[in-house]
Amino acid sequence: MLGGALVGSAGVLYFATGSGLVALAFVLASAVLLGGVVLLDRVRIAPLGEAPPAPDWSVTVAAIERPGEAIAITDRANRMVCANRFYLDSFGANAAPPALPMGRAALEAVTLLARHAWRDGTAALDEVEAEDETSWQVTATRAGRGEDHLIWRLKPTARARAGADLGALDLAGPFGKMLSRAGIETAITTADGVIRAVSSGFAERAAGDERATLVGQDFVSFLRSDERDRIFFAREGRGGTPQTLVDVPLVDPEERVTAAGPDEATSLMLLIDSGVGIGSGFDGAAQAGVAQLDALLAQLPLGLAMTDRDGRFLFGNDAFLRSVGREGRGLPAFPTDLVVREDKAALSDAVRRHGRGPSTSGDVAVRLTNSPEEPVSLGLAGVRGLGEAAVLLSLADTSQENQLRRQVAQATKMQAVGQLAGGVAHDFNNVLTAIIGTCDLMLLRHIPGDSDYDDIQQIRANSNRAAALTRQLLAFSRQQTLRPEIIQLPDVVSEVSPLIKRLLGEKITYYVQHDRNLGPVRADPQQLEQVIMNLAVNARDAIQSRGDGRGRISLYTRTLQAKQVIQLGSEVLPAADYTVLIVQDTGGGIPPHVLPKLFEPFFTTKEQGKGTGLGLSTAYGIVKQSGGFIFADNIADKTGHPVGARFTVYFPVHRGEAPRKRPVPELVSSDWSAGGKVLLVEDEDMVRTVAERALSRAGYTVTACANGEEGLAAIEEGTTEFDIVVSDVVMPGMDGPAMVRAIRARHPRLPVLFMSGYAEEQLRRDIDIPDMHFIAKPFSVAAIGDKVGAVLREARALEGSRQG
Repeated sequence: MLGGALVGSAGVLYFATGSGLVALAFVLASAVLLGGVVLLDRVRIAPLGEAPPAPDWSVTVAAIERPGEAIAITDRANRMVCANRFYLDSFGANAAPPALPMGRAALEAVTLLARHAWRDGTAALDEVEAEDETSWQVTATRAGRGEDHLIWRLKPTARARAGADLGALDLAGPFGKMLSRAGIETAITTADGVIRAVSSGFAERAAGDERATLVGQDFVSFLRSDERDRIFFAREGRGGTPQTLVDVPLVDPEERVTAAGPDEATSLMLLIDSGVGIGSGFDGAAQAGVAQLDALLAQLPLGLAMTDRDGRFLFGNDAFLRSVGREGRGLPAFPTDLVVREDKAALSDAVRRHGRGPSTSGDVAVRLTNSPEEPVSLGLAGVRGLGEAAVLLSLADTSQENQLRRQVAQATKMQAVGQLAGGVAHDFNNVLTAIIGTCDLMLLRHIPGDSDYDDIQQIRANSNRAAALTRQLLAFSRQQTLRPEIIQLPDVVSEVSPLIKRLLGEKITYYVQHDRNLGPVRADPQQLEQVIMNLAVNARDAIQSRGDGRGRISLYTRTLQAKQVIQLGSEVLPAADYTVLIVQDTGGGIPPHVLPKLFEPFFTTKEQGKGTGLGLSTAYGIVKQSGGFIFADNIADKTGHPVGARFTVYFPVHRGEAPRKRPVPELVSSDWSAGGKVLLVEDEDMVRTVAERALSRAGYTVTACANGEEGLAAIEEGTTEFDIVVSDVVMPGMDGPAMVRAIRARHPRLPVLFMSGYAEEQLRRDIDIPDMHFIAKPFSVAAIGDKVGAVLREARALEGSRQG
């Protein structure tokens, strides 16, 4: 009876607060009184759209999603880059910190908080009040590789939570009556012991009338105690049953000190009927209650254990054993045997302190021996009247929090590395343009058989290899030039399959299976072939590293509807229709410690000289730039042992019409025989020299300028009527687009050709200049000559059509 009553009291504790210890009590009450289980709604992502070229925040959004805490990330300009669902529901999408919907004083305090956070790295406010009179605890932390973002965390204060929970606790209703039937009478009192609410059962036993109004009266006036400190209802006297009094603070102990007044420091008083009279054996009833409680605790998903006053384990449920890595082995003698050496003394003192004296509760941060790198919060609560049991241990499951923390760190690292890789690749392209162009010019003066011819060819070949490396870096950073088309995945797979078969050899079986009714996707077919090739080569290397090198690589295409995505419950994948590409192998799987680093550039598990570490990172960048998602996991056999790896790529189904392709005439420089006057603007001396010599050899008259100001001055002089402007994009001072806009103001039909190492799509979005053309760096001598001739030919044809 006592054990069952204690279980019921714990349920009220959960309804009143929401702390980790309360979670235990709530599930106990559910087991005894309601016979159900609390189901936690799965958290769904409030997807924030990826809008290139802005950074991809989708993984970050998934990482910061948590109930009960509003989280937003802002940049230096106080613009909100992403926020979780709780923040959007609480403040709206248009309220970016520090500009929150608050009164003037609160708004000034939050603004000052932001300044302190930018200056000191972190700042906090214990309590501010919003316009809707809700109060929040606010913290801001500076973060990011360049420390150029603030992470805002807003939590409802203890006052708001206690008020909300207290309002939901209807003791006079069915809930209070249900507890009364279980032998638990309840009342809510202030810190001074004044009654604020009682259950009907309490009113009947205290005043003889379940409808009696006891609000405002002294709680202890209805109770009496005997010489053995047993508590009885005053109206019943010693003829009634003894009561166990439990005082449950409705504000967490750490937050209670900050409560603004006595009305906020409310408590839930539980009077638990022991079920025995004066002459009964109370200890025997307590032991029976312990046995009943043990049976109930064993069924709970929360990790719980009990110790005696000396700290010896008496009981631990399966969830506790799983949490401490002792499943199937049982508990050790003492809780200190579960933690690392440095934490043993602190845990031993905490158990001893809670096992003696008044009943208290608290928690201690410890590191378990099975996962010493991640501290966990171990809750301790002193219990009395349960025989040998003296301390209840509860182990909060922080695996989800740790996973979110790792996801945030991984997303930030991948974003920073991507930006760095893109910048390095762009600068390296300028160097490669000069090297390749110089080799081309030297080859024009040598013929096969000359002493220097082979050396020059070798330099050019290695430069082209370096150019391929920069393209991979740009692919990872999602800054490469894509030419997307509306395609079907099976068509791309059939194009690349013959090459894959040659690469795999005879020992590896290659199997392909396509689903029916696959939706079209929008992607660059050549880049998609690169993704498939990289995944297949990675699978081949994994198989060849094991045993005799025999194995199987399977490639599947599947269709996935939005309702199936919802059923998956993914926190990253938005609900939509997808066409899925799956590449799996029998190479033994991916080690767990490798999985988080799998898509990082230059990360490889191969021997030195046998891999660049850019294959999977390139595939990652191409998929993300195409609007898709890529995941890696292991395939296990029936015993749970991994037998191979699986890469799953999700491409959104394209619903629009196929874009019209602008016809580009297939012209070479020889088709343009009229020559022309070219204004060449490039700030890199080596690139400008190579381009000038290449165009001069092609028959053009070239005026070379080192920056945008010089180029604009050459136009304004008016001494030369140029036929085309060939310009770099990023230059110090006046950049290429600014110069071209000024030139177009005077010569609106003058053709423009931009040279850049950045992606063409990105440049077209950023520049937005009509009738501009693009050539990617690095380019060869022949390529720039051909491109200029093609642009001039197209411009002449367009001018002829206008005149006609």
